[in-house]
Amino acid sequence: MGTTAFTGLILALIGSVFAAALAGVGSAIGVTIAAQAAAGVITEDPKKFSKVLVLELLPGSQGLYGLIIAILIWVKIGILGDLTALTIEQGMMFLLAGLPIGIVGLVSAIYQGKVAAAGCLLTAKKPEQSSKGVTMAVIVETYALLALIASFFIWNGIKL
Repeated sequence: MGTTAFTGLILALIGSVFAAALAGVGSAIGVTIAAQAAAGVITEDPKKFSKVLVLELLPGSQGLYGLIIAILIWVKIGILGDLTALTIEQGMMFLLAGLPIGIVGLVSAIYQGKVAAAGCLLTAKKPEQSSKGVTMAVIVETYALLALIASFFIWNGIKL
């Protein structure tokens, strides 16, 4: 494999790392924020565990979206089998494919964790309103889904 092909491959791998790592870090932070609020709620009333668990889990989805894009990149470049020689331009496209879900996943998961924490507080005071807290957190999810779609379309458009 020549220097150009190796550089293209490294760029593609960096794109996959951006997708998985940034979105994963965002999810870890978001889930932690929501979990702290959820723990406070179930300390006072353990029966509310299932209601706050849903809110705690929601910010974890961005990490999954990032991992999906990373795996798609790995499959397309042959990281799990025979490596594909990539031009620098192809490698850069893979890098760019990882950025939307990586960046938006990072930010949206953190903010979704904050919204989910607010939903936990809502559930603590008015358990019958917990679905409204879930709805508010899911609205933040929309932007992660849009980023996933953008990353997917960029990935899908790369011709090898």
